Amino acid sequence: MTEGRRTPTGERAERKRAAIIDAARQVFLQHGFEAGMDTIAARAGVSKVTIYNHFTGKEELFAAVIGDALKSALGESLAYAEECLRRDDDVRDMFTATARAWYHNMTRPEVLRLRALVTYEQRRFPELGRAWQESGPGHFNSLFAAALRRQIDQGVLTIPDIDLAIIQFYSLTLYPHLVHATYGTPIDEKTADHLITSGVAMFLDHYRA
Repeated sequence: MTEGRRTPTGERAERKRAAIIDAARQVFLQHGFEAGMDTIAARAGVSKVTIYNHFTGKEELFAAVIGDALKSALGESLAYAEECLRRDDDVRDMFTATARAWYHNMTRPEVLRLRALVTYEQRRFPELGRAWQESGPGHFNSLFAAALRRQIDQGVLTIPDIDLAIIQFYSLTLYPHLVHATYGTPIDEKTADHLITSGVAMFLDHYRA
């Protein structure tokens, strides 16, 4: 953030910020990251100065778009995942329900289109990749880590490296869908669910105490 810059506050400012983010999401998805701020301002019905009052530049605005889109897509999923991971249900059922929630929300068409745009632009703007990771799957890391530790304390699982285990879980249950969607060959629902159930089974078979 630029030194001395004060971000507008208040209800009216929040409405303008939301309008800017919504317009930017539409423009970025339609024209890519090369879209001009003038185009975004026109779509939002504000001046370009107003945009720069809220955001230091296009990179920060795009990061806000990512965060807003994933919050919208994952908000319900996160709440459901929290509920699942805090239950005392069978660990297989608990992790399967959580993975299904992640899959259904992370594979929404708009989320996938934003992910593709981030992938395309992250070489020039690595901060976009970080914004995606922090707002996307990485948002669940602390929650999932706590659930794994609880299973370890209860003697259900033995996991020497929790960070590695989380990556493995994502790799088995979520990442195949994102990879296939990136290449325009989404996995059908039946296969997707089988990947999730078998992925959870493989994960638990490997780490079962």
